[in-house]
Amino acid sequence: MGFVLLASSGCKKFIDVNTDPNNAVDGTEATILPPVEIAIADEMYGGNAAFIVQNFMQTTAINQPLPQIGNYLEINSDLDGDWGVYYNTVLINLKIINTKAVADGKLNYAAISQILSALALGNATDLWGDIPYSQALQGTANLSPVYDKQEDIYKDIQTLLDKGIADINAGTTTVPGSDDFFYTGDMSKWKMLAYSLKARYYMHLTKAPGYTAAAQAQLALAALTNAMQSSDDDLEYIFPGAAGQTNPWYNNFNQVSTAVISSDFVDTLVTRNDPRLSKMVSPSTETGLYTGREIGDAAAGDLESYSYPSSYYMGIGAGVYMMSYSETLFLKAEATYIVSGYAAAQSIYQSAVTAHMTKVGVAAADITTYLNSRGTLTAANAEQRIIEEKFISNYLNLEIFNDWRRTGYPTMVKVPNALSDIPRRVLYPEAEITTNPQPQQSAILTDRVWWDAK
Repeated sequence: MGFVLLASSGCKKFIDVNTDPNNAVDGTEATILPPVEIAIADEMYGGNAAFIVQNFMQTTAINQPLPQIGNYLEINSDLDGDWGVYYNTVLINLKIINTKAVADGKLNYAAISQILSALALGNATDLWGDIPYSQALQGTANLSPVYDKQEDIYKDIQTLLDKGIADINAGTTTVPGSDDFFYTGDMSKWKMLAYSLKARYYMHLTKAPGYTAAAQAQLALAALTNAMQSSDDDLEYIFPGAAGQTNPWYNNFNQVSTAVISSDFVDTLVTRNDPRLSKMVSPSTETGLYTGREIGDAAAGDLESYSYPSSYYMGIGAGVYMMSYSETLFLKAEATYIVSGYAAAQSIYQSAVTAHMTKVGVAAADITTYLNSRGTLTAANAEQRIIEEKFISNYLNLEIFNDWRRTGYPTMVKVPNALSDIPRRVLYPEAEITTNPQPQQSAILTDRVWWDAK
């Protein structure tokens, strides 16, 4: 990229006393935005925490002796880098963009910063629960910010999205161009993303204490009237594939990491005769068969005997998919089911499946055959069918962890040789515990975040 992100101590107690004259210490909205967007796609959606979550959700298995993350071995220092990405790379620089944009009258940049801040906050609080925000991002002015309750963070998320929408509606003339890697300054798409995210975060609270599924579904349906209209509106980033610009999942699934696809995910597609199998999974180079590794297996096997993600997901120049039109349709299907029943949700559910299948290249006739094989929604199976199909369409996305925690789907059991029950969060990082001790940091992997009600 060439541009160095502006750094802040965020929530850590360290101060840089040296100044490098060759590195930027300030920048414009247009120079700060591109590397922030790259960090979101690369490190938030393809980084360490994202990879950990895939192991919890049994889509990925590590071909190494136990113990390891596959059987739920995690230590606090494993998350140090992820916390730094969220606070010291993404959120602080989005705050800088917003401050500059408001001062310069560039409200479209302010809108983007607010929408992406909501996304980053949402991911962070869903991973950790209570997190610092109201007193955070002040640098040396406050090195010990308190942790806000997750419920309050969720209110902040909706406020940020509303502000972003309002700033877009203000209609200022300055818009990003090629410096916006996600939508190249198309503010209509940013606005649709904001409404789509509003629906996502409304639906996260369908079972939260003090909230009702019906009320959250109504709010989501209202937001979805202005949300994504086609897969052309997806929030995604296609990596160039050059040295230093490779798709993070290409790096995650490599010979050094020994990560392969788990048998749980592969077998699900095989059992259902899902036409996405060949679009999403590569057969074993040794056998030509679609073969996953049993996650939690104590014995290491031959890497060549297992399947990997297809080039659509794992290619060196493939994309990372952060929010999609198919997700908005699944949100609409679930919300419609809650408000109006399974029959009303049927066509929306099928449209959601169709949207993802079309995107990965499944032929129309094969889509019809598959939908017919899955049957219709009923009162007994509607939630399960919707979330199970959403799980497949959101492959390698953080949202599958959120959906499982709030609905219990897809159905999973803890892996063989598990060190605990299935984790329901990640640990607070050691660096944060050392520099900013807070009561919440005693949480263990099986503790539930606030909205993850029993």
